[in-house]
Amino acid sequence: MPARMPSSATLNRAAHVLRRITPELPADAALRQELAANRRLSPGERRAVAHAVFAWCRWRQWLNLSEALQPQIAAALDWQARFDAHPATVKPEALALRAVPAWLAGEMALPPEFLRQLQRPPALWLRTRTGQTAAVARALGDCTPPAAPLPLPALAAPLATALRYTGTQDLYRAAPFQSGLFEIQDLASQLVGHACAPQPGETWWDACAGEGGKTLHLADQMKNKGLLWASDRSLRRLEALKKRTARAQVFNYRAAAWDGSARLPTKTKFDGILLDAPCSGIGTWQRNPHARWTTGPQDVRELAATQRALLDHVAPALKPGGRLLYAVCTLTRSETTDIAAAFTAAHPELEPIPVFPSTEATHFLWPHEWNANGMFLAAWRRKS
Repeated sequence: MPARMPSSATLNRAAHVLRRITPELPADAALRQELAANRRLSPGERRAVAHAVFAWCRWRQWLNLSEALQPQIAAALDWQARFDAHPATVKPEALALRAVPAWLAGEMALPPEFLRQLQRPPALWLRTRTGQTAAVARALGDCTPPAAPLPLPALAAPLATALRYTGTQDLYRAAPFQSGLFEIQDLASQLVGHACAPQPGETWWDACAGEGGKTLHLADQMKNKGLLWASDRSLRRLEALKKRTARAQVFNYRAAAWDGSARLPTKTKFDGILLDAPCSGIGTWQRNPHARWTTGPQDVRELAATQRALLDHVAPALKPGGRLLYAVCTLTRSETTDIAAAFTAAHPELEPIPVFPSTEATHFLWPHEWNANGMFLAAWRRKS
């Protein structure tokens, strides 16, 4: 079935977004600015513009880039519609050559299923507060749990708080969100929290907390008991974290700035540390397709050095028996298994432990297996 022709207004707005992209203003930021400047657009119109922008980013290597942007966008939307209806029409060989930059093959395996997943619009995942899943699903509608069978069946019970949302309402205005009953959080990020599995009464540190999505999850698992430190180099992100914790009624945390150096924000010793380190973000390329064309091997090398330094700096803050979880939303060898192997060799006081029950001490979450972002996780315990 041919794709329905987008309106000229949608094509023009999407073209305006794409013209504004610069190295300092990526596609997602340009899109946010465009939508903020056109607040009268209906939810459907806003979705159509976003869909057009990201379709162009996914299919740009199939387009005639010498044409005007509007026909390019229309062609990209047609590619998207045909692929969504019949994925096999695009051969794996073409995806390997066009869907990702050439340098990536030297850093990771490129399974055909992974490449196909990159070309699909991403799923929207919610994480509900413990005990609120059924109430949130009833209030919102259009919610389903993670599809069975799960790649890791042992996680079925922990993931009972996860819902995939397929509706069209503005979730930030929904009453359950305003009441702090759920957060918008990708399923892979939720799995990071379940890998941590903090217990009530423990002391944990979310070392690169950002705006606190994983902090909120850890606090929910801790039932607001014990102590949770959250740090980040960005004061703006920490201010956003404070607003989110207030809405979610999280009270067992302390926020502190940390620049990633060996000078830690506290002398506290921890039962557990989550280091969700800055990375190249390749696991998010389905959700943020423009990043495929702005990220390069030099970024990977620089970030790998940062990741290793961060691990070295946080490790001394573990109590005997304390656990360290390393997480990155990327899949390159330089930022994942190479980092884990080098850190293990340099820290004999730590022993690798399973990330999840029945897994090894390092584990990949593949986008095509979870219908979510790609992640890598590694775990260690300080020897007693």
